[in-house]
Amino acid sequence: MSQLNHEIAILGAGIGGLTTAIALCQRGFSQIKVYERQESSANAGAGLVLWPNATCILHHLGLDVEISKIGGRVLKMIRQSSDGELLGELSITDLEKAIGFSSYAVSRHELTQILLDKLKGLHIDINYSRNVENIYIDKDNQTCVEFSDEEKITPDIIIGADGRMKSIARKFVTGNNKPFYQHYVNWVGLIDGTPLDINQHKSVQDYWGVGERFGYVPISDTKSYWAGCKRLPLGLGEPSGGNKHELVSIFKSWSHPVREIIEATAEENIRRIEVFDNDPIQQWHLNNVCLLGDAAHAALPTSGQGACQAIEDAWHFAQCLSNHPNDLDLAFTNFEKLRYDKTKSITLGARGFAASLFNEDKTFCKIRNENAKKSDTKAQVTGMSQLWGNGLPEKELSKELVKYLFQIR
Repeated sequence: MSQLNHEIAILGAGIGGLTTAIALCQRGFSQIKVYERQESSANAGAGLVLWPNATCILHHLGLDVEISKIGGRVLKMIRQSSDGELLGELSITDLEKAIGFSSYAVSRHELTQILLDKLKGLHIDINYSRNVENIYIDKDNQTCVEFSDEEKITPDIIIGADGRMKSIARKFVTGNNKPFYQHYVNWVGLIDGTPLDINQHKSVQDYWGVGERFGYVPISDTKSYWAGCKRLPLGLGEPSGGNKHELVSIFKSWSHPVREIIEATAEENIRRIEVFDNDPIQQWHLNNVCLLGDAAHAALPTSGQGACQAIEDAWHFAQCLSNHPNDLDLAFTNFEKLRYDKTKSITLGARGFAASLFNEDKTFCKIRNENAKKSDTKAQVTGMSQLWGNGLPEKELSKELVKYLFQIR
């Protein structure tokens, strides 16, 4: 079978699934269908930073100019204690120089819309409200995807980009898709239309408490996103007085401008997320089903790399499949080998960082903060650039991006 004739089903229209569809189409695969369990492209996040490793991939997919138009430039990360004591500064510009691409803070909605617009131009539709109930081998020895309305499909290739919480593809491949609760809750918020003085600093603000954390990222003069996190048991549910009221209570004694940021956010723009991840697994495929993104390697938000690694997956998966279109086992195995070590390091590193951030022992946190003040931030940036920059395509700027950057200076 020619590589152009593979029938490919992508389960999940998150960032990983959409980017994979684009990468495959640009490699010559034309029969691609994307299936999403939700009714629309709405997502549970507020914003994210596309770090240089992700923008490198987006450049190679021809999306760099669009991303630079919606994204905010961030220059450094400032770490502080909950009472405002400086713990250290990391240079994002040094990270960018080491990897060779810029970083952009973006809203998830705007990033998703860019990917959807690109797919529309490639004539790939998203099939919404398509909830996968099961994946199994049928009587004809074909891998069958069964939806909740009992419709069944048997595509040549099934890509499991169906997330960390209920990945039917992961259950098929590994026999177990149960995620692990990591004992903290993340409230995420988006501010749109409200100017804040802190936005002008173009800095990621990271505040550390005892069993709590607050992070803030400006996108533009009037747009930003944030995350407030606290160690909590599972299953408490939504607070009766609303998320905003609870957050004001949690962070009432924290230094300026944490409370101001929460107060500037509309209640409807705040979402509460109990945070789970998955243990690293070495085998991401079985038969003609292959996992990517959170279904394969769900890292905690403390990694800062969830969406970025899904974007990297998309590029490498398309490359491996185009190299071996008629030997799926070899293509999928090569993909796993390329991606396993890097994603495992990021997943386990995020767990370790979270364990430190959400420790509830005051003495431990005091020592943690003192160690942060003494740490070599340049060495940290070097370590980040070496890990995040590993395995990327060659570094070059497109003529279109050079022209655009010249025009806006």
